[in-house]
Amino acid sequence: MTPKKGNARRIGIDDNVNTDYIISGRYKFQIEDHKELAKHIFEDVSPNFYGKVKSGDFLVAGENFGCGSSREQAPVALMSAGISAVVAKSFARIFYRNSFNIGLCLLECDTDGIKDGNRLEIDLKKGYIKNLSRGKTIPIRPMPAVMSKLLADGGVIKHFKKHKGFKIK
Repeated sequence: MTPKKGNARRIGIDDNVNTDYIISGRYKFQIEDHKELAKHIFEDVSPNFYGKVKSGDFLVAGENFGCGSSREQAPVALMSAGISAVVAKSFARIFYRNSFNIGLCLLECDTDGIKDGNRLEIDLKKGYIKNLSRGKTIPIRPMPAVMSKLLADGGVIKHFKKHKGFKIK
């Protein structure tokens, strides 16, 4: 996987960002079109967030990102908005799994030195994030092999179609 570059996007809340902050419950079952759903990400906590996101940007947060309900609309909405990876100190486990199931990259590392708008380069192969705006390199927590494979294949459904079942090797 080649290194990816994009801008860091922060919402103003770092820790315990729940799935209802990501996409409000009032939209989860009313909007089926993923692109339309994406227009409402973080609407209740950062009303103009969607307008700031450019395709390929990285969402940056703190501890326990994605806590709350287990609905897959939250990672789907982020991915549909153009977020190419979520970088946080830690993730709620169900959000973590739902994200990899659809092919949304989640990376765990120390995010304290990353500010909104910083230019980042993510290199999964070498295991680091380079903050190009601040000249700092941040190690990424190694990703489990099964998650790397699902991510490389574009999510669990694409993995099953490609391999005609579940194959990690």
